[in-house]
Amino acid sequence: MSDKKIRKASHAGSWYTSNGNNLNKQLDGWLQKAEVVNGSVVRALICPHAGYSYSGPTAAWSYKNMDKSKIKRVFVLGPSHHSYFTTCALSTMDEYETPLGNITLDSEVIKELEATGSFDKMKKSVDEAEHSIEMQLPYIAKMLSGSAFKLVPVLVGSLSNSTEEVFGKIFAKYLDDPSNFFVISSDFCHWGERFDYQYYDEKDGPIYKSIEKLDRKGMELIEVQDVEGFYAYQKKFKNTICGRHPIGVFLQALGVCKTKFSVKFVHYAQSNHCESTDDSSVSYAAAVAVPK
Repeated sequence: MSDKKIRKASHAGSWYTSNGNNLNKQLDGWLQKAEVVNGSVVRALICPHAGYSYSGPTAAWSYKNMDKSKIKRVFVLGPSHHSYFTTCALSTMDEYETPLGNITLDSEVIKELEATGSFDKMKKSVDEAEHSIEMQLPYIAKMLSGSAFKLVPVLVGSLSNSTEEVFGKIFAKYLDDPSNFFVISSDFCHWGERFDYQYYDEKDGPIYKSIEKLDRKGMELIEVQDVEGFYAYQKKFKNTICGRHPIGVFLQALGVCKTKFSVKFVHYAQSNHCESTDDSSVSYAAAVAVPK
């Protein structure tokens, strides 16, 4: 009967449970431990996207701040881990499946974005292979349960600084609209031999402390919305922040939109405390953006 194009929840059953009841309880548990940013209407998040056993508790600190009464549309900007391209790509699906119910895509806004001529289209195989957008969906479905919202998923490729500026200008008008909500999907430092990244400043103490100091340098630049400073930091340290391009687009949008926002990181964690060069870890950080 239905000829809807549906993106399967391809990472359910591996990166997070495919059982809706269990998933709902798990998210509830993490959300109960997280704190709300007092008296603030949050309009955007920076949020990790690893397997939920690693990043789920940190993600809750972002999502706890979603106010579903205002949100009609959620943009998710996630980095591309498997497919190399130098622009942003839009989904060709009608719905995204989650164990908590399917989410409808906003075909009108996707057409508006396509009309700019700046976006590619995502093949279904690319869409389903990628986890950076999918890992945000159960939290979004839970927090906005019962409200008639739509989704605009955007896969962000390996952009140059100037291309990030182009996309920042495109998204700025949507960021100005209080009925829109933005989720910027990113983990922070991927440290270890398997990630080909082992920056360590011994002055900072154990390796995991050096990693945290490095991450917090980047987080501080994001909080003060210093996009050029963030680019210089990336050039100097090459920190393996997988969502650096979505973050760059977001910072560019913040710089040109009419609404002025404050950005604040509310939680930070690491998958493991690295103490030797044989160790590895991934860092997770949660931030919220609030109109001033």
